[in-house]
Amino acid sequence: MVLVVAVGAFLFHRQSVNKTPAGADRPALTVVTTVLKPVQWQQVLNANGNVVPWQEAIIGSEITGVRIVEVRVSVGDKVTRGQVLATLANDTLQANEAESQAALKESEAVLAEASANAARMRKLSESGFVSAQQAGGAIATENTARARFDAQRARMKVSAERLTQQNITAPDAGVISARSATVGALTQPGAELFRLIRQGRIEWHADVAAEELSLIKKGMKVELASAQGNIVQGTVRAISPMINPQTRYGQVLVDLPANSDLVAGMFAKGVIVSGERAAMVLPQSAVLLRDNYAYVYVLAPDFHVAAKKVATGRRQGNQIEIVSGLAPGVQVVESGGSFLVEGDLVRVTGTANNSNSLPHSTPPPNLPPQAGVGANGSLREDSVR
Repeated sequence: MVLVVAVGAFLFHRQSVNKTPAGADRPALTVVTTVLKPVQWQQVLNANGNVVPWQEAIIGSEITGVRIVEVRVSVGDKVTRGQVLATLANDTLQANEAESQAALKESEAVLAEASANAARMRKLSESGFVSAQQAGGAIATENTARARFDAQRARMKVSAERLTQQNITAPDAGVISARSATVGALTQPGAELFRLIRQGRIEWHADVAAEELSLIKKGMKVELASAQGNIVQGTVRAISPMINPQTRYGQVLVDLPANSDLVAGMFAKGVIVSGERAAMVLPQSAVLLRDNYAYVYVLAPDFHVAAKKVATGRRQGNQIEIVSGLAPGVQVVESGGSFLVEGDLVRVTGTANNSNSLPHSTPPPNLPPQAGVGANGSLREDSVR
């Protein structure tokens, strides 16, 4: 009789366990939630381009056929305005000047004789001793001698000026970027001897997409990364009024400091800071990428989660902008979303942004799972542990 009663009690207890409500699932994961956070982010435009000289002066010789006897500067040297860069042989120039001086003196003597003869003929013409034709010829001879004297005096100035051009000087302060002058070579018409970066100034020519060009204004700040990893600050100086029809890019000219690590001719990447703009952001860990779409797990009042598709925007640090798809104040799973599936029950320990904003302060009971119910969630929690 006692044995029958014991068996009956055991069977009754087993049936009562099998009738446990199916809703008493075990939480799949313990999570922290977060909400959209308003921030002010700098709006930046990424661009690529080349570092080039602000202005480059090409220096040559103003006289040709003269031998170079000395070169005083090399590539990379800093020079001042008027500094001598190279000197030319002056023996030929001095001989030409001496010849011009002698010719000038000869013209001056001829003019003096012609002037005296013309004055004498005027007096004789007034007295009637010579004809008017003879007097006119003497005056014409004087005028011709004076014209020749003036022409020779101009040649003398040219010769003196050529003598001063034996020194090739810098037209402005700056840095020598190229040198082709060599000792012993003869100067050629239009030949380049030196190239000078005026005032040592360089600038960045950034290629910007046509749709972004209108967002850029003069005076905006620019940041470039140098080869040494330093951040170089620049300023927008000018904006191209034209778009390249082949590349569909326009150029932005950016002034750079003279003491930067950047070198003319190098390629550089940078950002143009076009002001600040408000944004609603989430931690990047809260956003999942699946099938080329972004999702977040939204927390329901019953502590079950639902996947919601959102549109993302800019990224900065460990934050990502949510453009649309999520309302402010809605609780989403901050991390661990990759271990969840639609409808999972979670245990919430707090919210990352503001613990007081959590709408459900009491976590669900941690009941043991029934056979065949909540097994999927139990396995994921074990794997997370």
